[in-house]
Amino acid sequence: MRFSVYVPFVVSALLALLAPWAAPRLPPRPAAWALTCAALVTAGGWVGALALLAFTGVGQIPEVAEQGPWSVSVLQAENPVRLVVAVIGGLALAGSAVALGVAARRHLRGLLKARRDCRRLPGGELAVIDDPVPEAYALPGAPGRIVVSRGMLRALDDAERQALLAHERAHLRHRHHAFQITWRLAAAVNPLLRPLATSGAFVLERWADEEAAAVTGDRTVVARAVARAALATSGTRRRPGVLAADGGPVPRRVKALLAPPRSPWRLPLIAGGRLLAAP
Repeated sequence: MRFSVYVPFVVSALLALLAPWAAPRLPPRPAAWALTCAALVTAGGWVGALALLAFTGVGQIPEVAEQGPWSVSVLQAENPVRLVVAVIGGLALAGSAVALGVAARRHLRGLLKARRDCRRLPGGELAVIDDPVPEAYALPGAPGRIVVSRGMLRALDDAERQALLAHERAHLRHRHHAFQITWRLAAAVNPLLRPLATSGAFVLERWADEEAAAVTGDRTVVARAVARAALATSGTRRRPGVLAADGGPVPRRVKALLAPPRSPWRLPLIAGGRLLAAP
C-alpha cells in the first residue's frame, strides 16, 4: 500500500488537467458518459483512499489496536502511515462527507422545487410565459417542461424557435440534469473533480446542440439560434440549476456547429475505461 493508496489522488489530478482538454474534442454523447464514469470511479477511489489512510494510521495507536483483531507491528511494517497523514486523511474524509450531504440536500431541494414549478405551469410540454425578458430553459420534472418567455420567442425567427425547442427537448429526453447532478456531487466529494464538472456542463450543451441539428437538419440554423439566444439574454440574470440553450461557452458551441459533426472515438473511450477499471 506504499504507493497504490495514493493512486486515486494522482488520477484525480490528471482528470482535472485532461478533462477540459479532452471533453470538447470527443463527440458529446460518449464524452458525457465517459465523464460520468470517470467521476463516479474517481470519487469512490478518493473516499476509499482517504478511509484507508485514516484507518491505517489510527489503527497503529495501541489503544485503538486493542479494540480490533490486528497487530500494530504488522500494520506498521506492511502499511507505514504517519499519524499526521492519518489525521489529515480523516479530516478530509469528514469534509467530503459533509460537502456531499450539503450538495445532495441542495440538489434535492432544487429538484423538488422544479417539480412544483412544473405542476404550476400552464399548458403541456411547452409553457410560454408572458415576460418580455428573453428566457428559455428545460425544467426537470415528471414529466419535465420547457419554459420559454415571449421575449425569447420575439428574438428568434420560426426556424430558430424550432431549433431552440429541439435543444431543450434533448435536455429533457436524455435526462441531462441527472448527469449534471452526478458531476456536482462527485466534485463535492472530491474537489479535484470540479474542472470535470465544468467541462461536463459544456458537453451537455453540445449534446443538445447536436440533437437539435439532427432534428432540424440544419446545423447553421441551430448555430444561429444559439448565438441569438445568448445575445438576447446577455445582461439578464440566469436561473440557477437549469439547462438553457444560451449556456456554456457560446462561441465554441457555434464554431462546433458550423463544423462537420465528429465521428465516434471508440478507441480512446475503451482505453480510458480500461485504465479506470485497472487495479
